[in-house]
Amino acid sequence: MYIQALNAKKRLFREEHPDVATSLNNLAFLHKSQGRYSEAEPLFLRALEMRKRFLGEQHPDVPSSLNSLAVLYKSQGRYSEAEPLYIQALDMRKRLLGEQHPDFASSLNNLAVLYKSQGRYNEAEPLYIQALDMRKRLLGEQHPDVASSLNNLAVLYKSQGRYKEAEALYVKALELFEQKLGENHPNTVICRKNLAGLRFVEEIH
Repeated sequence: MYIQALNAKKRLFREEHPDVATSLNNLAFLHKSQGRYSEAEPLFLRALEMRKRFLGEQHPDVPSSLNSLAVLYKSQGRYSEAEPLYIQALDMRKRLLGEQHPDFASSLNNLAVLYKSQGRYNEAEPLYIQALDMRKRLLGEQHPDVASSLNNLAVLYKSQGRYKEAEALYVKALELFEQKLGENHPNTVICRKNLAGLRFVEEIH
């Protein structure tokens, strides 16, 4: 379906249009989700180049492309390449959208996830907390993104052996996910497994 959409837009716009970049980005995400990283990377890079050219380097879609490429690199363990892209996307969103925008909170969260993956817990924690506080304020305390932030912070605390703090956050996140997304949603299932895994670790300690 993504390929059909891309081909249709190429015919319509002759490859020189921001909508083609969007289709390239969507196809790249599909390849990434399938683990086809070598196919995803050139599509993400092409989409980024097109957005800069057609929309200008200060358009909000540019940090979105930077973030997409950073997510790919993180998935591949290419942390040193992902970090400057995440930071650039964060700085651009702060400048273009302001610090009170949900996309800025997402960038904070993404950088925190990267730092956590590298074991840089002291750098990750304040970013997770800032993203959580922003999402509560901007989206409301019952929003699924708040549950995601709670889950992410719990994962960090578990990695640090802060089990009681992690459990309280997992419980709150799971309750939110079940209310807002349903018991069988992938995010709910992951959070439930995270909580069960934590409780197992607590039992054997």
